[in-house]
Amino acid sequence: MKKSIHTAYIILMVAITVVATIYLFYTGYSYYNTSLEERFYHPRHDWFKPSGIYGQGLGILGTFMIVFGVGIYIARKRYNFLAKQIRLKYLLEFHIFLCTLGPILILFHTAFKFGGIVSVAFWSMVAVVLSGVIGRFIYNQIPKTIEGRIMSMTEVQEMKTDMAVVLHQKFHLESNTIEIVTNLISEENTQDKTKNFSYLRRVLSRKDLPKSERNAILKMVKHEIKLSKKIARLQTMQKLFKYWHVVHMPFALIMLIIVVIHVAVTLAFGYKWIF
Repeated sequence: MKKSIHTAYIILMVAITVVATIYLFYTGYSYYNTSLEERFYHPRHDWFKPSGIYGQGLGILGTFMIVFGVGIYIARKRYNFLAKQIRLKYLLEFHIFLCTLGPILILFHTAFKFGGIVSVAFWSMVAVVLSGVIGRFIYNQIPKTIEGRIMSMTEVQEMKTDMAVVLHQKFHLESNTIEIVTNLISEENTQDKTKNFSYLRRVLSRKDLPKSERNAILKMVKHEIKLSKKIARLQTMQKLFKYWHVVHMPFALIMLIIVVIHVAVTLAFGYKWIF
């Protein structure tokens, strides 16, 4: 997927979520703004109530979005479903879209009335959404292959270039200049990196090197610095990602179990929507 198409893909999903939320607020504002005691007398109570055609429809659609979003992502991640057709990265973004819009629809399905076992499901859903946002942030910090697979520490380290060899063989730099570069790449202090990078720029400007080669060296150094930072945070982020699953998965399972119970009870009481 080209960068422009990917950007449009993200913007479209965000726009759908925002527009849908605004529309739901706009169409049902008078009902949701009415106190719980007086809603029975609202002219559109039969439409907006959780068991109404509109309210129940939002619940069904929202639940379907969540189940489909979770199901297709797990199928792709664990069983390589549609592996040749779509990258995991794009499917994860679609998963996030469905599992954001779905809970919003369910929120309006409840008509902002929470109680009993439904309240447990709702707050579990909120915990799943919030932990999903945090998980997405952690996931973005972990280096991945072009297919979207998380890279191992060995794979990331193999991406590093032997700068000393390259600078000596390709650009014929002296050992003292090479030492400046290697120290710069291994330096942990960000402020010192900035100072040393400026110093390296000045050193290279005094060398008998074409501007294109100086820029190529600086670009290589920047790349190696970024890669060193990725390696430094990879292990930490992988640990956080494991801990994140400990939080995210239980809440998701609680929500799923309660939703199943809720649907079963609803059907037992004869609520069958338009069927």
